[in-house]
Amino acid sequence: MDDQNKNLILATVLSALVIFVWYTFFTPPMPQPDTSIAPDVAATAPAPAPQAAQTTPAPEAAAAASAPRVTIDTPRLLGSLSLAGGRIDDLQLRDYKETLEADSADVRLFAPVGGAADSSAKPYYAVYGWQAAGGLDPKLVPDARTIWSAPEGAKLSIDTPVTLSWDNGAGLIFRRTVSLDADYMFTITQSVENTTGAAVRLAPYGIIARHGIPDAQRIYVLHEGLVRGADGTLEEIKYDDIPDLAPVEGEGNAEIIDVTQDGWIGFTDKYWMATLIPAPGQAFTSVVRYAAANDIYQAETRLPVMEVAPGARAEATTMLFAGAKEWETIKRYENTPGWLDRLAGINPDPARPKIQGFIDSIDWGWFFFLTKPMFWLLHVLHEVIGNMGWAIIALTFVIKTLVFPLARKSYISMAKMKELQPEMEAIKARSGDDRQKLQQEMMALYKKEKVNPASGCLPILLQIPIFFALYKVIYVTIELYQAPFVGWLRDLSAPDPSSILNLFGLLPWATPEPGSLFFIFSLGVLPILLGISMWFQQKLNPAPTDPAQAAIFAWMPWIFMFMLGSFASGLVLYWITNNTITFAQQYTIMTMHGKRPDLFGNIKAGIKRGPTGK
Repeated sequence: MDDQNKNLILATVLSALVIFVWYTFFTPPMPQPDTSIAPDVAATAPAPAPQAAQTTPAPEAAAAASAPRVTIDTPRLLGSLSLAGGRIDDLQLRDYKETLEADSADVRLFAPVGGAADSSAKPYYAVYGWQAAGGLDPKLVPDARTIWSAPEGAKLSIDTPVTLSWDNGAGLIFRRTVSLDADYMFTITQSVENTTGAAVRLAPYGIIARHGIPDAQRIYVLHEGLVRGADGTLEEIKYDDIPDLAPVEGEGNAEIIDVTQDGWIGFTDKYWMATLIPAPGQAFTSVVRYAAANDIYQAETRLPVMEVAPGARAEATTMLFAGAKEWETIKRYENTPGWLDRLAGINPDPARPKIQGFIDSIDWGWFFFLTKPMFWLLHVLHEVIGNMGWAIIALTFVIKTLVFPLARKSYISMAKMKELQPEMEAIKARSGDDRQKLQQEMMALYKKEKVNPASGCLPILLQIPIFFALYKVIYVTIELYQAPFVGWLRDLSAPDPSSILNLFGLLPWATPEPGSLFFIFSLGVLPILLGISMWFQQKLNPAPTDPAQAAIFAWMPWIFMFMLGSFASGLVLYWITNNTITFAQQYTIMTMHGKRPDLFGNIKAGIKRGPTGK
């Protein structure tokens, strides 16, 4: 077997290994039944000595569900906050729809206790309050069940913050001002005015509470669960691992970190995130905990205890990000763009905070050193072209151009190795069973002819991390969510919706849904084009003379066609483009070196030999 066929075999084996690993470790698990108890409300006040989450009695839960609300209305967000606890618990993202249907509802991020906004959504909300300290009676500070007052007709919008107030009747007056920017960042300023004759001690807190976890298929390649930054360190804990945290006295299952100056904490899903963010430079305690009795996941920020003198006033300002994980939006909140980001039109904004490491709330994966620049380039190309599908094609051209010098060297090396075949056979004949002599003479021949037999493998090996990095970009980043390409391809983050089972829409019946047993046979246009592109690429060289090897090559394009049919159409589009460019490059280089491929002859020979290679 010559070295060219060896490299093709290696490419096939490595590609098959990639797919095997994917289907072994990254295949989405079947949805698990919902086991959450869906309690009425979380008792929630974290504190220097917090108690675990509790269930509110039914009468109090009913009161919370019927409490007045303040409307939230901006071009990007729609919802309301409840005066019961002043919680932000009803939030929809106006720029994103649940499905591609014309009447699809907006994506819901937060949902209140009791299902007033959407009975199918599990409670998910942010709540703020104060924890009593220094002997102060806990009943004298507001918690998650306190009924606040708001100005009549108040509405939270970009230009109109809302101030809530609560007088405890014993000399402490609490106020909470909530404002919202043009994207997804809330700013919450909590204050307390002490009109008593004695100093009081108390500590502000913020909580994101999630009753159960979302009913979605989770895969190993994507992080969903807790994400937090703490003094420059990123930590991720998957939802499934939070209940396994070590028990902490008075906390339940929890992990507690003291942050000295910069940090944030929250819950992240594939495309959406809710994150608590103390002011930059603010020390706080970062807490994740789980209440097993009620299946409640909590992310908390606890600020230091404040002492408020008689007649004095104290306040604390924190932020809440609640929205879509858009790269550009999150980058602007990080507000420390490098020169590449400035090329993409992102510049420092004095009005925005500098949230250290906030861009890492997006799951960039193991190959982040490839994923980040790859997405940056994809973003720039999309800004220029205006269509994400064509941007993926353009990105593929850029990647192939960057690795072309290496690929060219590889193709030339393979061509030279083919030319040296007669001399190599002569060396084998002279050496007989003397392996050492064979290796010495082979190395001398390679050195004389300036040929590196390993160089043919480098482009193949380089393709694997590029593939995984691009898959990560396409699967994780929201910029491909429901992004159209051409015609029937209306969502590049989803599999090709066309199907050979109904002749691509000509026959009047539906096709299997993604994830069903028979979906693998529901081939769309893109998977078929992928198989064809791989098949043509193989035909640049004659089939191996060994029947077993020939059979592997004959079947591999069609096996890949079925296996990759359920992948995101944006990724399949990349692979088709990559195969097409590789075919053109190989054909051109082989022709320039006097080895013009007999494409049609190889096709005829392959048809004559049949799929078994005989």
